Amino acid sequence: MNDWTTFGRVDADGTVYVKTAEGERVVGSWQAGTPEEGLAHFARRFADLVTEVELIEARLKSGAADASHSLSSVKRLRSTLDEAHVVGDIDGLATRLDRLTVLAEEKAGEARAAREVARTEALARKTALVEEAEKIAAESTGWKSAGDRLKEILDEWKTIRGVDKKTDGELWKRFAAARDGFTRRRGAHFATLDGQRKQAQTAKEELVKEAETLSESSEWGPTAARLKELMAEWKAAPRAAKEAEQRLWERFRGAQDAFFTRRSEVFSARDAEYQGNLEKKQAILAELEALDIDADPRAAQNKLRDAQAAWHDAGRVPRESAASLDRRWRAAEERVRVAMDSAWRKTAPQDNPLLRQMREQVAEAEQRLARAQAAGDNKRIKEAEQALASKRQFLSLAEQAS
Repeated sequence: MNDWTTFGRVDADGTVYVKTAEGERVVGSWQAGTPEEGLAHFARRFADLVTEVELIEARLKSGAADASHSLSSVKRLRSTLDEAHVVGDIDGLATRLDRLTVLAEEKAGEARAAREVARTEALARKTALVEEAEKIAAESTGWKSAGDRLKEILDEWKTIRGVDKKTDGELWKRFAAARDGFTRRRGAHFATLDGQRKQAQTAKEELVKEAETLSESSEWGPTAARLKELMAEWKAAPRAAKEAEQRLWERFRGAQDAFFTRRSEVFSARDAEYQGNLEKKQAILAELEALDIDADPRAAQNKLRDAQAAWHDAGRVPRESAASLDRRWRAAEERVRVAMDSAWRKTAPQDNPLLRQMREQVAEAEQRLARAQAAGDNKRIKEAEQALASKRQFLSLAEQAS
């Protein structure tokens, strides 16, 4: 703790002085005890001032204090410091208060700016709400959603503070007028609703008829999309009379359920088929990957040829498994190709039995494609084309390597 008594003295007649840069000045008189006790008394008063300044500074820097109030307190302390009846570092505290004045003014300025920003934002929010309400009042025909939104706007309006009273009143008049306009227009709409219900019933009967027709369709994608469109049209259409609305809805929903139940059954069967195909292909791959290719490349090549046919015959697999299977298949083919390359390098091209065999396989694949084309079987044609392209590619690579 600082010894503030060093900044003062007590003369023989009990007068107490404080030392400053401008010289000594009288701060009081002490007759109740020793000079040391007198200095300690006036030093405690100075310590109280220091404590007050420290508290103001701490609260100001932490943001806990109102900057304007803090600035007033700092100015008050600074203005009375030159005449304060205390003993201590008057000059040091004055410097500290001057710095604190600058800080408080900065904080007060920031607070004013923040309030102005908040006021501007509050004004912008309320203006946006008013404009939205006016647009709803003028254009909206979604009566329930629009009415709910106007209630939400009112609730949000009540939470916004900071707009000056005059401007707030003007904005409120606009909002109230928009809300009243919407209420009148909605009332007019529902006043004529009875006449529209018959038209709504006729429109929904047409939707039901189309849905019932589509319920037997097997064009899964287009039909599902159209049924979803019909559902959207149903929701957008006005309501018919209560009993008619319920009866039509049960028929409409029943038609949709019938279609999607059939589709689900077909998809489940297809998924089961794809899962079986996956197991077949996994078995083919496992057998191919287990081959000792280096020991007998020709036997591996024959096995690959058989595996290729079995692979294409196995059919489609679940989409999520296709990519990993293809990667494994390409890796297995590459192992065989590398082994074949090595074997070809050791055999003259004209004596290479693998080349002869691969040419025979290409010829067989061409014949298989021709038969598929003659039969007009698109699935077999596609599979035969893929097999022929693969065999031709292997043959081309083999001939280049030889």
